[in-house]
Amino acid sequence: MTQLIPQAKAYLEAFYQMPLLQTLKAQEVRDLFAMIPPVEVELAPLAKVEDRLIPVSDGAEIKVRIYTPEGEGPFPLFVYYHGGGWVIGDLETADASCRMIANRTERVVVSVDYRLAPEYKFPIPVQDSYDALKWVSENAASLNANASDIVVGGDSAGGNISAVVSMIARDQNGPNISAQVLIYPVTDLAYDSRSYKEFAEGYGLDRDLMIWFGDYYIQNQFDTKNIYAAPLLANNLKNLPPAFVVTAECDVLRDEGIAYANRLKDAGVQVQAFTEPGVIHGYFTNMAVFPEQIKSNISKIAQFINTSTKVTQANR
Repeated sequence: MTQLIPQAKAYLEAFYQMPLLQTLKAQEVRDLFAMIPPVEVELAPLAKVEDRLIPVSDGAEIKVRIYTPEGEGPFPLFVYYHGGGWVIGDLETADASCRMIANRTERVVVSVDYRLAPEYKFPIPVQDSYDALKWVSENAASLNANASDIVVGGDSAGGNISAVVSMIARDQNGPNISAQVLIYPVTDLAYDSRSYKEFAEGYGLDRDLMIWFGDYYIQNQFDTKNIYAAPLLANNLKNLPPAFVVTAECDVLRDEGIAYANRLKDAGVQVQAFTEPGVIHGYFTNMAVFPEQIKSNISKIAQFINTSTKVTQANR
């Protein structure tokens, strides 16, 4: 573990004081995290934060949290999907990071509380997320926002969902997406890359834990080959939005994130990719432990989408 930064080492020492998550049931893990007292962190200033319920296609409702930056508007948009292996996580998980994204990018951020597995297995979380994207596009004016400039993004399972809704929007002639921000995304469900072997145990997201998440998410082994679950397997990655891909150096998902970035480049997609050194999976939404890395990442994200979205808009 010599390559880990001190904050990551300290976090992992605390993390492994808990029971191994993969030995518990899904609800037991949710209950365990709910018992952890919240830590006060720096919150970026915004004009307004509000929660709403929005309809999804099967007649249910899901919650979204809308972060409005200071200023006049109408603002461009950023639809955010939280991580948690499609099984855990909620609007609170990514709250501090979403506030900073709204502040630094000067975009209205809509964070989506898609329904979770195993109660709602694939493809329901994806469908909820795509329905939320369509809702944002159709209701942009009521958000003091501009539907012609929508970025999607998320971390881990949310990075997976961001990649997938970008593909669905292309395939179904859905909302125009200006850019996709994929933060240590899941892009494959094979669990066999070099980084899976290198960081299989002791780095937070153990290989067995990622398999635990994946098994809860999918309905059967056929789903592991579905490109809307494992976008790395897609034959056609052309005509997708410009992509900003972040990976964590000490993370089982590192190599599949890099592989997806390379596949996008090969398909002619504008890509900026980098690996954050010395950190572990999950750092991007842990403002208490990794504030400097998060601030640096969001500054890079803001710069990328400011540049790439101008090109995307000009080409429409």
